[in-house]
Amino acid sequence: MIRDLVIKNRSYRRFDQSREIAEGTLRELVDLARLSASGMNAQPLKYILSADKKKNDIIFPTLAWAAYLKEWDGPQEGERPSAYIVMLGDTTIRKNFGYDPGIAAQSILLGAVEKGIGGCMIASVKREVLQNKLRIPDWYEILLVLALGYPAETVVLDEIEHSGDIKYWRDEKDIHHVPKRKLDDIILKL
Repeated sequence: MIRDLVIKNRSYRRFDQSREIAEGTLRELVDLARLSASGMNAQPLKYILSADKKKNDIIFPTLAWAAYLKEWDGPQEGERPSAYIVMLGDTTIRKNFGYDPGIAAQSILLGAVEKGIGGCMIASVKREVLQNKLRIPDWYEILLVLALGYPAETVVLDEIEHSGDIKYWRDEKDIHHVPKRKLDDIILKL
């Protein structure tokens, strides 16, 4: 059921790095993005796939992890993603990519969850460094990096109470909590 997939589709930040993800699986996930809606059907998105440790080691240090968790520097060796999908916008097709990256990323991540794979959509990227290290031609704009792996953490949803605090946090058992606004708080009765 789609609701179950949406609930399981959390921003996982710790993975079982020993469990590999095949490039064929990454291709299947990108195919879901390919089949998704695109503004004006322009289809300006392109992808770089990495299920290779050497390439993963190039991508990892260009990413920032969990801004609200100030004392956490990101996943340690052994809990890092097993794969990445670098989402690019082809500026020879369009200069503005609108909602396409979000639609494509959600399609990829829902497909990943269906396969038991977790992911994290990362927009905080050292773009120039990654562009140079992967030798990405300059007509491609790095939009997002999707980090993928088999989750090695528990993520739960909590309803936001009166404080209104939206910051995610980890408890003493290292369970990751994600506050969500209540349904009645987001539907306006005008």
